[in-house]
Amino acid sequence: MYEERPAQLDGAVLWTRTAGPAAESPRPVLPDGCMDLIWADGHLLVAGPDTRAYVPTETAARYAGIRFAPGDAPAFLGVPAHELRDRRVALGELWGGARARRLGERITEAPDPAAALDALVRRRAAAVPAPDPLLRAVAARLAAGRTVAETAEAVGLGARQLHRRSLTAFGYGPKTLARVLRLQRALALVLCDTPYAEAALRAGYADQGHLARETRALAGTTLGAYTRGAAVSAKSDTPEPSGSSTTA
Repeated sequence: MYEERPAQLDGAVLWTRTAGPAAESPRPVLPDGCMDLIWADGHLLVAGPDTRAYVPTETAARYAGIRFAPGDAPAFLGVPAHELRDRRVALGELWGGARARRLGERITEAPDPAAALDALVRRRAAAVPAPDPLLRAVAARLAAGRTVAETAEAVGLGARQLHRRSLTAFGYGPKTLARVLRLQRALALVLCDTPYAEAALRAGYADQGHLARETRALAGTTLGAYTRGAAVSAKSDTPEPSGSSTTA
């Protein structure tokens, strides 16, 4: 079962996941321009920005996480995003083992680990520099489908400076971030039953073939397989009706 809800931290999302049956394969996590702080059965880890689909291999039974808005996590973690690109690392590698263990234990003891993560992040956010508003504007413009050139001009940064600052904030350059966010726009449309060709054009692709190639490159799957997997996942995550029983 996977669930999301808004975090109190601006722009962030809280999520929880309970492992399903042993035979049920976890769905790949697609690139989204974000980074997550994750509690997994008492252990804290960081999911860096992805450039390709990530297939979960962790064996924890319960997870809680907070997904930062694109570009916000490095200030919280104190580490440039590009150092964590396509990686999952224990928080102890960044903050020290003893500190990470104490924080993990505190969250484990909380009645709602996701809310405890949110509180931890808000306390930390109050003590570190705020995310760069210029980079938030970059992410917002690229998410809206603006080109990298238009975005650089709008925020007043040269191409090299935008690339360098994007590596620190997002983990990769603005062209890669634009590709990732464009795919997210297209897949959101596809999941709303928009025909593939229409979704491709509305998201900014040249045609359906262009979208299909980018889906394979970034998500490691086909459009058909993605939509079928999403439908199966949605069905398995639907709670039993009130009063029903799963026992014979």
